[in-house]
Amino acid sequence: MSRVVSGLWQVADQERGGAALDPVAAADAMAPYADAGLTTFDMADHYGSAEVIAGRLAASRDDVQLLTKWVPEPGPASEDAVAAAIARALERLGTDCIDLLQFHAWNYADPSWLDCLFMLAEHQAAGRIRHLGLTNCDAVHLDMAVRSGVPIVSNQVCFSLLDRRAAGAMTEVCRTHGVRLLAYGTLAGGLLSERWMGRAEPPIDESLTWSQMKYRRFIDQAGGWERFQALLRVVDGVARRTRMSGDPAGAGRKSADPNVTSGSPRQSTDASIANVACRYVLEHPAVAGIIVGARLGESSHIGDNLHVFRFSLDDDARRELDAACAELDPIGGDCGDEYRRPPYLTASGDLSHHLTTLPPPYPVHRSGAGEHVSTGTPWEAMAGFSRAVRRGGRIHVAGTTASHGDRLIGGRDPAAQTHFIIDKIEGALQSLGATLQDVVRTRVYIRNGVDWESVARAHGARFAGIRPANTTVHADTVGEDLLVEIEADAEVS
Repeated sequence: MSRVVSGLWQVADQERGGAALDPVAAADAMAPYADAGLTTFDMADHYGSAEVIAGRLAASRDDVQLLTKWVPEPGPASEDAVAAAIARALERLGTDCIDLLQFHAWNYADPSWLDCLFMLAEHQAAGRIRHLGLTNCDAVHLDMAVRSGVPIVSNQVCFSLLDRRAAGAMTEVCRTHGVRLLAYGTLAGGLLSERWMGRAEPPIDESLTWSQMKYRRFIDQAGGWERFQALLRVVDGVARRTRMSGDPAGAGRKSADPNVTSGSPRQSTDASIANVACRYVLEHPAVAGIIVGARLGESSHIGDNLHVFRFSLDDDARRELDAACAELDPIGGDCGDEYRRPPYLTASGDLSHHLTTLPPPYPVHRSGAGEHVSTGTPWEAMAGFSRAVRRGGRIHVAGTTASHGDRLIGGRDPAAQTHFIIDKIEGALQSLGATLQDVVRTRVYIRNGVDWESVARAHGARFAGIRPANTTVHADTVGEDLLVEIEADAEVS
């Protein structure tokens, strides 16, 4: 694949009025990218007609790589539904094998996201998918999926000068498992450019593209427009001091002339703000490629995209950029959290463009004066117990392990098992109208005493802002591979 990937999300924006792009003309607009060596294109099942357009291009040449996504509605998906989604993508792309299929999970508390991944892995083994990836997955659940046996090769996440979440725990997980990142949002919808330097703050309205509306919200979270302008000035100064080589394939040479500053006349060999913003992310060791959006038939930035291969950032430039980023407020949470909890950093500021509701992870049964849920483990039926029971405002969650059907989630890693257990507890609580924030007590049983710290750290990561009462016990838990078991009590006001 090419390290600069042309993203087709904006096809959906171009078609938001209801009229689809002409697939032949749009495919013709993609051809110059491939001719220039930018042979990789990223799309999704919900990017308007992007898959159809890309399929038209691929029908006339064999040097392109088409990366797509499956973003199903939240909740369980049957084997037939998974097969139908793959068949639809194959038909639209005009191929018999998808180069990279990236999966998006809406709610980690609903284990059906793992079921989908296991089924996708079966289709991969059957030859319909070449590689499996994730999109907008956080570090904990990327680690969990890989340790559970899913052959994940990539995770597509937001990564830019504005949003450096991927440089933390995500990078460590990638290093551990050999997973690579595909970074989008690198140019913040074009806001990281000379065009916006010195400009007044634009309102978030229909005068902006969907991409610009989305990243205006990131700017607000990062500290606001004035701090963003300060960042632009620093990046502009670095860009003006950076000279590009004449060979787009070369690494390039750098200039460190301290007299060249932001506002100096720009030379033809100067890098641009966009070039520097791209290069900053591209040089990160976990990043396989950056995704730069293309508005087919409206504008082309092929030459500018190629400029990122004509220079590299020296240590001084990187230190200056790191210092400028440190002046911003860090985007909260982990990668992809903006799609799962407020503040929703989307074009609309909510999830209205994506889904209408989240179904409860588990069915609720009513009996007597209360409600109960089951998660389908064989132990519940055999031993006659519920996963969780609600009586009035109190919810009691039974001892929960990392079993899921006949699978062990998280492998033999105690932290990964702990996170899945807490996901199951959260799913039971959601089904009964509560959240993790309502938990007032947990009891943790650890099979191997040496695992106490990794289990405690996982528990702490999930309950840091909640602080329930806790007891942790070294116990001979049932099941040799089940390293952790957790009970929880919650109170709903």
